[in-house]
Amino acid sequence: MTMTFSTDKRFDLIAVGRACIDLNATEYNRPMEETMTFSKYVGGSPANIAIGSSKLGLKTGFIGKVSDDQHGRFIQSYMEKVGVDTSQMVKDTEGHKSGLTFTEIKSPKECSILMYRTDVADLNLRPEDVSEGYIAQAKILLISGTALAKSPSREAVFQAVDYAKRQNVPIVFELDYRPYTWQSEEETSVYYKWAAEQSTIVIGTRDEYNILENSEGNSDEQTAKALLSSRAELVIIKHGVDGSIAFEDDGTITHAKAYPSNVLKTFGAGDSYASAFLYALLNGNSVREALQFGGASAAIVVSKHSSSEAMPTVEEIKALLAQHEQSV
Repeated sequence: MTMTFSTDKRFDLIAVGRACIDLNATEYNRPMEETMTFSKYVGGSPANIAIGSSKLGLKTGFIGKVSDDQHGRFIQSYMEKVGVDTSQMVKDTEGHKSGLTFTEIKSPKECSILMYRTDVADLNLRPEDVSEGYIAQAKILLISGTALAKSPSREAVFQAVDYAKRQNVPIVFELDYRPYTWQSEEETSVYYKWAAEQSTIVIGTRDEYNILENSEGNSDEQTAKALLSSRAELVIIKHGVDGSIAFEDDGTITHAKAYPSNVLKTFGAGDSYASAFLYALLNGNSVREALQFGGASAAIVVSKHSSSEAMPTVEEIKALLAQHEQSV
């Protein structure tokens, strides 16, 4: 299947939610308590997806709240530099700070994330900060799970989704499960189910779908069937090194392999996957081709130090795909 999107919109993609600071360890093979040096990047799943999509050539916008300080200015200036429209990025006036994420790279298979998420600026985005006219200018609206964890950000997402539905803008839900700001898996499931039932495309890992369903007993087919019975037209379930599977509302099931990579760290893969997958769909590629684009982009990013800064170009993705074709 090839999905069709509006052609007369200002933006290909508008993302709403988390933009924060990533501090990635520059000392490899060491636990965080012994690590002394870190490099600073923009982070946060929806911000990363907007950045990755922009680097691929899409016209992207961002709705979110950042701290009114040096970190907030860094986030906004970097996103502007890579072509993301930040006209709807709100500065917090109540003293809330941008979230911080420290990463530990002990080995390619032992990577951990330490997040500081208590009462951060992005979780204080309010419904009145969201513009219906702005969302109406998008081919797709991207929401992510983290923004649903607390009020008033949760209600701001509800508002954005309501505007998108009124304006016939397809909604993409990237599950982006981070346990740090949720009270329980049961609470997460309530809001994830609501968001998934509003969405046209749902993207997540098998583990994230288990959280959505509050169960580990469902198969991929059962998960997809439940979501496709509501508004969803396309459900993507990722299985890490075992690749990904797409389920379409016409019954088509497409499998795609993961691509080998010289893995440095595991984080960043999901955001790069989503940005490249959506790029391919928006450019008229088939679902199979979009899965391949997403997998190749993820393979590139996990081989590099950052997430946002490492987002690849179209040429890099096509080169990896061509290399893989030549080797099989």
